[in-house]
Amino acid sequence: MNEEITSKEVRLIDDQGNNHGVVPTSKALKMAEEKDLDLVVVSQNQEPPVCKIMDYGKYKYDLEKKAKEAKKKQHVVSIKEIKVRYKIDTHDYLVRINSIKKFIAQGNKVKVVVMLRGREMQHSKLAFELANKFIEDLKSEPLVVEKKPSLDGRNVVMFFAPQ
Repeated sequence: MNEEITSKEVRLIDDQGNNHGVVPTSKALKMAEEKDLDLVVVSQNQEPPVCKIMDYGKYKYDLEKKAKEAKKKQHVVSIKEIKVRYKIDTHDYLVRINSIKKFIAQGNKVKVVVMLRGREMQHSKLAFELANKFIEDLKSEPLVVEKKPSLDGRNVVMFFAPQ
């Protein structure tokens, strides 16, 4: 910006957007001072660098405003967790299915954990069957099984993600 520009010549664009071609840096600085504006390097990686005459404070403000808008529009994907036991009742199972559908519709990932306690580890086959039942019942939904059911300690864990 201004005197910090080390190049002898710059490709100049004025505040109206008119291209003045390749101009000595000193002349470009004088033009910017006459208009009471700043000379700002827009593209450093070209030879000679592209500079524009503009109000630097306003330019910086506009960049921050655009960054805020972009941040506001982005959706942060979070992981929702559903914990069940392999002896789950039918109604409770349906409630969990609806919760998974809702979370996927919101664009979140879902971690389903089938918990096994104590001697229930002997019945891990039943936990895997329940996990596969979740997959089977959610086939019609717009989701992907990100991680197939696997034993993780005393739990059978799997992940669903939106398509």
